[in-house]
Amino acid sequence: MSKAAKLTLAGTSVGAIGIVALVHYQQNSEKAAMHAGVVRDIEQQRIKKERQADFEMQRALEEEYRKVQQVHDNGGGP
Repeated sequence: MSKAAKLTLAGTSVGAIGIVALVHYQQNSEKAAMHAGVVRDIEQQRIKKERQADFEMQRALEEEYRKVQQVHDNGGGP
């Protein structure tokens, strides 16, 4: 084989290995980013459920207090 052919083979081999390594790294980065998105969505759903539970509890307390106390709305003025 000539020197030019050997250099061409070596260059294309290094280039192909570099491209495969880059694609592998990129896939791992995308996988990690997608997993982080799933974790974030689960956390947001948990927070939403907690807030809904707090809201329901406050509504139940309000109804209980309205039964016990007389609440009058005097139009917002003194």
